[in-house]
This record gives sequence, C-alpha cells and structure tokens, in this order.
Amino acid sequence: MDEIINKVAQSGLETIDLEDFYPQGEIVTFDMKDYLFMGMILKEKDFRASMQALDWEQYRGKNVGLVCTADAVIPLWAYMLVMTNLEPVANYAAFGDADFIYKTLYLQNLAKIDLAPFHDKRIVIKGCGDKRVGEVAYAEITRLLRPVAKSIMYGEPCSTVPVYKKKV
Repeated sequence: MDEIINKVAQSGLETIDLEDFYPQGEIVTFDMKDYLFMGMILKEKDFRASMQALDWEQYRGKNVGLVCTADAVIPLWAYMLVMTNLEPVANYAAFGDADFIYKTLYLQNLAKIDLAPFHDKRIVIKGCGDKRVGEVAYAEITRLLRPVAKSIMYGEPCSTVPVYKKKV
C-alpha cells in the first residue's frame, strides 16, 4: 500500500491568516451633531457643559470614531475637547467613521508583524474565513511582505493564486 504524502505540508509554504490580526473590541462613533444647538450650531458654553456632564465611561475599552454627521461648522478646538475626554477611557479614539477606525486598527495590527521569519519564504495569504477582512488588509500585507518574500500567493496552500515572485 502506498504511503499518503502531504505535499502541502512539505512544500515549505508559510501561511498567514489575516483574521489573526482582526481588530479587537467594539467600534462605536461619537457624533458631534448630538451636542449642537438645533443640530447645527455649537454654542461654546452649552457644549462645554454637555461634555462635562456626559458619562464618558460608556466608551471605556471601546474603539471610538469621532464624527460630525451634521452639515455644521465645528471649531477645531471642539474636536480636541472631545478627544481629551475619550482618550483616557477608550481603547482607541480618532477622528473618522467606524470604517476608518476598523481600517486604522487593522493597519496598526499588521504593522506589528515581525517580517524576519518571512525572509525568502514562499507565503500564502489565506483567502477564506469567517470574518470580513477587506481590501485594506490584503493590500497592506502585500506591501509589507513584498520586500522580503520569495513569493506571495493568495488562497489556500492546495489552491493558490500567484501574486508576486521575486526575480532572481
């Protein structure tokens, strides 16, 4: 009887699952419009009082996107004031919508990868999973790996799409 050989295991391929770098924690938004007079005007005294009275603990440990969905002119100091309250309690806070926060956190997670183990390796970036990874992660991992990898492929080790091969 012939021995079954796992050629994928012997191929020397390194697999990266981008789900391993998926942003952790809830992403919420803080909308400045909720603190504007008539949803359009920022009155400094009222705004400051609202910020002082707000229970900032509701943002503890969350990833917060700071936005203003109203068509209003907001003084820049107002964003700064909100951030001074968010920064101590939020896991992460920045100006931008939830999608921006998701992408930023993904990029931060990918930036922490030690690229040394991937030097001159054949790498497969896993293509299927349970979470929505998105284009930003696939583009960024390719940007990071291209200078060090021997080759980069997309998919599963048994069925890959070639993306990059180092010229010899």
